[in-house]
Amino acid sequence: QVQLVESGGGLVQPGGSLRLACAPSGTMFRIYVWGWYRQAPGKQRERVAVITSSDITNYADSVKGRFTISRDNAKNTVYLQMNSLKPEDTAVYYCNRVPDFGQWGQGTQVTVSS
Repeated sequence: QVQLVESGGGLVQPGGSLRLACAPSGTMFRIYVWGWYRQAPGKQRERVAVITSSDITNYADSVKGRFTISRDNAKNTVYLQMNSLKPEDTAVYYCNRVPDFGQWGQGTQVTVSS
């Protein structure tokens, strides 16, 4: 059974940076497309970044140019580097396969506030 554990969230001021990490276990990490998703209070979960097994990336318009997704197959870890954070980036962030496994981890809270 897959286990998804996200880390690296926190409270940051506008304009600041955070790096999220996710090390899925119980799955064939290398062959999958992975994504970072987020869910803000009162809103539906949205996907913000995707990385394929060939390191091709894609981003939601709202984060393009500010967020960078990457993966380390040796460590079975996917990262999300978030720069120039804005208050509207405040959300719980999750990693999952694309398409998702149908189950989710607890996520990691990112709060952007002065």
